[in-house]
Amino acid sequence: MEKFVEQTLLYDFYGELLNEHQRNIYKDVIFNDLSLSEIADEYGISRQGVHDVIKRVNRSLCLYEDKLHLVEKFLSTKEKLCTIERLTEEAINSDNFNCADVVKQIHVIVKEIIDSI
Repeated sequence: MEKFVEQTLLYDFYGELLNEHQRNIYKDVIFNDLSLSEIADEYGISRQGVHDVIKRVNRSLCLYEDKLHLVEKFLSTKEKLCTIERLTEEAINSDNFNCADVVKQIHVIVKEIIDSI
Protein backbone atom coordinates (compact mmCIF):
# COMPACT_ATOMS: atom_id res chain seq x y z
CA MET A 1 0.00 0.00 0.00
CA GLU A 2 1.24 3.48 -0.79
CA LYS A 3 2.80 4.97 2.36
CA PHE A 4 0.60 8.10 2.37
CA VAL A 5 -2.60 6.08 1.94
CA GLU A 6 -1.49 3.70 4.68
CA GLN A 7 -0.73 6.58 7.05
CA THR A 8 -4.07 8.27 6.40
CA LEU A 9 -6.02 5.04 6.86
CA LEU A 10 -4.22 4.28 10.11
CA TYR A 11 -4.89 7.82 11.30
CA ASP A 12 -8.55 7.64 10.27
CA PHE A 13 -9.06 4.48 12.28
CA TYR A 14 -6.83 5.12 15.29
CA GLY A 15 -6.14 8.87 15.39
CA GLU A 16 -8.57 9.46 18.25
CA LEU A 17 -6.43 7.18 20.43
CA LEU A 18 -3.57 9.69 20.22
CA ASN A 19 -3.31 12.66 22.55
CA GLU A 20 -4.14 16.11 21.16
CA HIS A 21 -0.49 17.17 20.85
CA GLN A 22 0.35 14.04 18.84
CA ARG A 23 -2.72 14.45 16.63
CA ASN A 24 -1.92 18.08 15.86
CA ILE A 25 1.70 17.43 14.95
CA TYR A 26 0.84 14.35 12.90
CA LYS A 27 -1.87 16.24 10.97
CA ASP A 28 0.56 19.08 10.27
CA VAL A 29 3.16 16.70 8.83
CA ILE A 30 0.92 14.25 6.97
CA PHE A 31 -2.11 16.30 5.92
CA ASN A 32 -0.84 19.88 5.89
CA ASP A 33 2.59 18.94 4.47
CA LEU A 34 4.45 21.29 6.82
CA SER A 35 8.18 20.86 7.28
CA LEU A 36 9.71 19.73 10.55
CA SER A 37 11.14 23.24 10.99
CA GLU A 38 7.74 24.91 10.51
CA ILE A 39 6.13 22.59 13.02
CA ALA A 40 9.00 22.97 15.47
CA ASP A 41 8.61 26.76 15.33
CA GLU A 42 4.83 26.53 15.76
CA TYR A 43 5.01 24.27 18.83
CA GLY A 44 8.22 25.64 20.33
CA ILE A 45 10.09 22.34 20.14
CA SER A 46 13.12 21.15 18.19
CA ARG A 47 13.03 19.55 14.76
CA GLN A 48 14.28 16.38 16.45
CA GLY A 49 11.36 16.61 18.87
CA VAL A 50 8.92 16.77 15.95
CA HIS A 51 10.67 13.85 14.29
CA ASP A 52 10.44 11.82 17.51
CA VAL A 53 6.71 12.55 17.88
CA ILE A 54 6.05 11.44 14.28
CA LYS A 55 8.11 8.29 14.75
CA ARG A 56 6.30 7.50 18.02
CA VAL A 57 2.88 8.14 16.47
CA ASN A 58 3.65 5.93 13.46
CA ARG A 59 4.79 3.16 15.80
CA SER A 60 1.64 3.54 17.93
CA LEU A 61 -0.68 3.49 14.91
CA CYS A 62 1.02 0.36 13.57
CA LEU A 63 0.77 -1.33 16.98
CA TYR A 64 -2.95 -0.57 17.13
CA GLU A 65 -3.38 -2.10 13.68
CA ASP A 66 -1.30 -5.15 14.63
CA LYS A 67 -3.63 -5.77 17.56
CA LEU A 68 -7.01 -4.75 16.12
CA HIS A 69 -6.66 -5.27 12.34
CA LEU A 70 -9.37 -2.69 11.60
CA VAL A 71 -7.71 -1.32 8.46
CA GLU A 72 -7.04 -4.83 7.19
CA LYS A 73 -10.69 -5.81 7.75
CA PHE A 74 -11.89 -2.59 6.14
CA LEU A 75 -9.79 -3.13 3.02
CA SER A 76 -10.82 -6.78 2.78
CA THR A 77 -14.51 -5.90 3.12
CA LYS A 78 -14.15 -3.13 0.55
CA GLU A 79 -12.55 -5.55 -1.91
CA LYS A 80 -15.35 -8.08 -1.38
CA LEU A 81 -18.01 -5.43 -1.88
CA CYS A 82 -16.32 -4.36 -5.11
CA THR A 83 -16.48 -7.98 -6.24
CA ILE A 84 -20.21 -8.08 -5.45
CA GLU A 85 -20.67 -4.86 -7.39
CA ARG A 86 -18.76 -6.31 -10.36
CA LEU A 87 -20.78 -9.53 -10.30
CA THR A 88 -24.09 -7.70 -10.24
CA GLU A 89 -22.97 -5.31 -12.99
CA GLU A 90 -21.89 -8.24 -15.17
CA ALA A 91 -25.21 -10.01 -14.48
CA ILE A 92 -27.22 -6.92 -15.38
CA ASN A 93 -25.31 -6.43 -18.63
CA SER A 94 -25.07 -10.09 -19.63
CA ASP A 95 -27.17 -11.81 -22.26
CA ASN A 96 -26.25 -15.18 -20.72
CA PHE A 97 -27.38 -14.28 -17.23
CA ASN A 98 -27.35 -17.25 -14.83
CA CYS A 99 -29.00 -15.95 -11.70
CA ALA A 100 -28.25 -19.01 -9.59
CA ASP A 101 -24.48 -18.81 -10.18
CA VAL A 102 -24.30 -15.11 -9.39
CA VAL A 103 -26.43 -15.51 -6.27
CA LYS A 104 -24.21 -18.40 -5.07
CA GLN A 105 -21.06 -16.32 -5.58
CA ILE A 106 -22.57 -13.33 -3.81
CA HIS A 107 -23.78 -15.57 -0.97
CA VAL A 108 -20.25 -16.90 -0.41
CA ILE A 109 -18.80 -13.38 -0.36
CA VAL A 110 -21.48 -12.07 2.00
CA LYS A 111 -20.86 -14.99 4.36
CA GLU A 112 -17.13 -14.15 4.36
CA ILE A 113 -17.93 -10.54 5.23
CA ILE A 114 -20.29 -11.54 8.03
CA ASP A 115 -17.76 -14.00 9.44
CA SER A 116 -15.07 -11.33 9.46
CA ILE A 117 -17.04 -8.82 11.52
